[in-house]
Amino acid sequence: MATQAVQGMVAYNDCALALIDYQPAMFAGVNSHDRTAIVQNVQILAKAAKLFKIPTIVSTVAAQSFSGSMIPELSNIFPDQNPIDRTSINAWLDRNFKAAVEQTGKHKIVLAGLWTEACVMFPTINMIQAGFQVYVPTDACGDISCEAHERAVQRLVQVGAVPMTSLQFLFELQQDWGRSETYEGCMEIMKAHSAYGIEVRFVKEFLGGHGG
Repeated sequence: MATQAVQGMVAYNDCALALIDYQPAMFAGVNSHDRTAIVQNVQILAKAAKLFKIPTIVSTVAAQSFSGSMIPELSNIFPDQNPIDRTSINAWLDRNFKAAVEQTGKHKIVLAGLWTEACVMFPTINMIQAGFQVYVPTDACGDISCEAHERAVQRLVQVGAVPMTSLQFLFELQQDWGRSETYEGCMEIMKAHSAYGIEVRFVKEFLGGHGG
């Protein structure tokens, strides 16, 4: 069996983020999750990466001919970055994507995308074979059915990938609310994209408590 030992936590100085195929045509086929929840969760990943200066690779498939441009909720976070457009389902087969990942110099890759059973699973398997540790925020991924997503996650775990959530990624980067240089940024992300943000705003407005 190819299963590896469970890997440790990600950290701001030893990981890179890859976001794959967040495009209109890919969202159209998603039925495993509420699509708006995926949009919120992938923004948590992207904004966390930007806050902690995590190298980030963004990639699209057939943007001009079929799938459309990367959603603005992501492209607006990385306005100076052109997505790596591919023809391959498996991003690892694209030389530009592979080179971009390798050029980060990071051993741990956090990877999310649409759909889980293909555009997430295929490059994950290849990256693990190449010696990378891969973490998959499954709540920022989606597939054509719940079963497709769940079977894909099971296969990902079997080959050694580590499932996580988008907020877990943010929290593992922050580690300590006493880190003042990123505290406000974390709270802004949570207020904008998580249900907890409702409570944070209430505490700040009415009780004067912590919350940024």
